Parts: sequence; structure tokens; C-alpha cells
Amino acid sequence: MIRHARVLPVLVLAPLLLAACGSEKAGASGPSASAAGPAAAPGTGELASRAQAMGVAPELVYVTEAPGFTLAQQSVGVLGDDGFSATWVDGETNALLRLAVDRGTITAATCPEQPVGDMSGEHTTCERDGSAWYRTGAGRHEYALPEEGHVVRVSAETDAVPRDVLRAAARAAHRPDAAETDALLPSAEPAPSTPVERGDLPPFGDGAPDNHVDVGG
Repeated sequence: MIRHARVLPVLVLAPLLLAACGSEKAGASGPSASAAGPAAAPGTGELASRAQAMGVAPELVYVTEAPGFTLAQQSVGVLGDDGFSATWVDGETNALLRLAVDRGTITAATCPEQPVGDMSGEHTTCERDGSAWYRTGAGRHEYALPEEGHVVRVSAETDAVPRDVLRAAARAAHRPDAAETDALLPSAEPAPSTPVERGDLPPFGDGAPDNHVDVGG
């Protein structure tokens, strides 16, 4: 179940190990976004209408979960041209867990060239973990899961979210079902407008503005 957080606070917590680029873990079963849950049809229904209203490609909408983390609803939005991003907050530590999905790919050759998070120009280390890449750089770490035509990334600050929690959140990433879509994406219907009350309209008569001037005015 997705819970909503009212605020989007700051990060805190413990350090982790960095690994050399391209190192393999033999036999490791890494995260897989497609294996975490059944894929919803991206081109039709409520998911498509809500995503398109935001400017997000429906096939790039994912959701995840982690113990103690709740969705920060105000963080849900478009990434780049038509990608998707959302952030979950730990209610006790205020740590942030970011899910980002965008078009593209990631390989052993291109992994070190792609920055972790939004910090371009920083050194990135890459470690193969099953079908995913575990990446570190600029004080952040992430799991990047290549999918068909896009990459699912789950990231956090290295001193705020332990690697095992990050890995579990990456494994849990999946296409949302109807209930998750309703909790994750804002409605495509415009909010009803509230009539503006004018103080110069009297509560009686034909509703013409009250232009009465007091004595001395």
C-alpha cells in the first residue's frame, strides 16, 4: 500500500562500500523491475490518461516500496522529456528514496559515463549485480535496471539509505496496478473551480455592484 507523506525533508544516515567498475558477482540474483510485478497495459485506461495529463509516457510509470518509506505526493512528476520520477520518505530518519525512469539504456561501456543522480561531471563507479548495475558517485548510490527502451533507477544518498534497502526497493519496482495508479498519479480531471466572492455585490436586489460612498468619502 502506498502511503502519502506531507513533507519532503532532508537526508541523514550510514556509509557504504564502493566497488570497482565492471566487477561481476557470479551467480548473484540482482534486482529486476519486470519480475517484481505484472506489467500494466501502458496505452489505455486510467494510467494512460493520468500519465499523459502530466506529460509522462505511460510506459515509463513505475512504483516501488520499502519498509518505513511513504510516497511524497508532491514529488511525483515528469523527468526530462516524458520520463517519470517520484520520491519516498522514511518517516523516522527523513531519508529519501528516489525512483526515476527515463528512456535510454545502460551497458558496461556507458555506465561510468552516466552520472548518479543529477551531479554531472562526478566520477561514477559501476558494479554488476545480477541483471542490474549498482552505481556510486557524488555521495549517492543507485541501482539501475535496464528495461526495453528505458532504464529504471532507484537512488539515495549513501549515508542515508543502506545498500540492502536500496536493492530491495529496486527489486520491488514494478508497473502500478489500478489502486497504485490512483494513489500515485494525480487525477487527469481538472479540479473544480471555486467562484470568487466579490465584496461589492449586495446580497439582495439584482446583484449590481454596490458603489455607495460614505459621508466624507
